[in-house]
Amino acid sequence: MDQPTVGILHPGSMGAAVAACAATNAAAVLWCATGRSTASVERAAQFRLTPMATLAELLDRSDIVISLCPPAAAEDLARDVVGNRFAGVYVEANAINPERTTRIAALLEPDATVVDGGVVGSPPVGGKTPTLYLSGPVDATERISALFEGTLVRTAVLGTEIGKASALKLAYASFQKTSRVLVALAVGIAREHGVDQELIEVASKRTDSYLSEPQYVAKTAARAWRWGPELEEAADALEAAGLPPEMLRAAASTLARWDEAKDDGELTLTDALDRLAQP
Repeated sequence: MDQPTVGILHPGSMGAAVAACAATNAAAVLWCATGRSTASVERAAQFRLTPMATLAELLDRSDIVISLCPPAAAEDLARDVVGNRFAGVYVEANAINPERTTRIAALLEPDATVVDGGVVGSPPVGGKTPTLYLSGPVDATERISALFEGTLVRTAVLGTEIGKASALKLAYASFQKTSRVLVALAVGIAREHGVDQELIEVASKRTDSYLSEPQYVAKTAARAWRWGPELEEAADALEAAGLPPEMLRAAASTLARWDEAKDDGELTLTDALDRLAQP
């Protein structure tokens, strides 16, 4: 198969690095310089991307387009592409929810072939190896996998259903990114009372990720009647320290959905998740 020409929309820190990896198996990697910041221009030059004067020119020359932009801009960008009647493979690789991905696919089809993508990990520089999860038509996902073969970007195909890759990306991000915010709040309470070093010492005794222990969700549900009020107390402590309490109050509200599971030692993970989905 001939090497494809690839367009990247738009080369931020992740997009530019991913595009540079695509260049390994592409005839060229293009980007549209019009209206972009000085930082974008410098980044594109650093990764040796080829500038195009207009989006129309980029789309006309590209066999594959990868959309990696701030989530809020994803649909507007897709509409711009639709306006130019792009007919290649469009990789919707933004951190957006599956419903938005499905809407974008509906906008672009049938002219374009849409692949749902989700990048998990840091930008592929300095030896870091993120995974680009893919879902969509078999021929198209195979083309994208071939595009990144032998590069720092690993690929994994989740199936043919649009939305699967987006769902996996957001499910992981919801834990990973919220966890970092929770760390800031926990350390904030501790620092206010001069016990932040002790908190870190306590935490250092356990380094496993709770996300790898989904079976514990059932135990959480059974203890929710106690944990909810405890988090309300922690939220009060945050507020007293001038820190935002809303996240912990929201967690307490979530736990309240399990109030009727009080001390239920027979609860399964499925039971707990089913109850969580009921207001």
